[in-house]
Amino acid sequence: MNHENQVKTFLIEEFLPDVQASELATDYDLLTNGVVDSLGLLKLIAWIETEFGVTVDDAALDPDNFRTIDAIGAFLARASVPAEAS
Repeated sequence: MNHENQVKTFLIEEFLPDVQASELATDYDLLTNGVVDSLGLLKLIAWIETEFGVTVDDAALDPDNFRTIDAIGAFLARASVPAEAS
């Protein structure tokens, strides 16, 4: 499972239980549309750190890194997470 699919699965399980994976576009703005609020963002970041073994430092805390599934995937690519991490 690639990073984006893992992230999508987590988001649906935690924040959008009534949404099918096929309905959640990878460019859907999770923050502006209220799917993820400030506490949800902390939960998402904690999950990313645990799931992918990366540290989200102060410089990476820009909400734009976590605004969409695509943005999260790009952040993880920059963080050099191996494709098989889980």
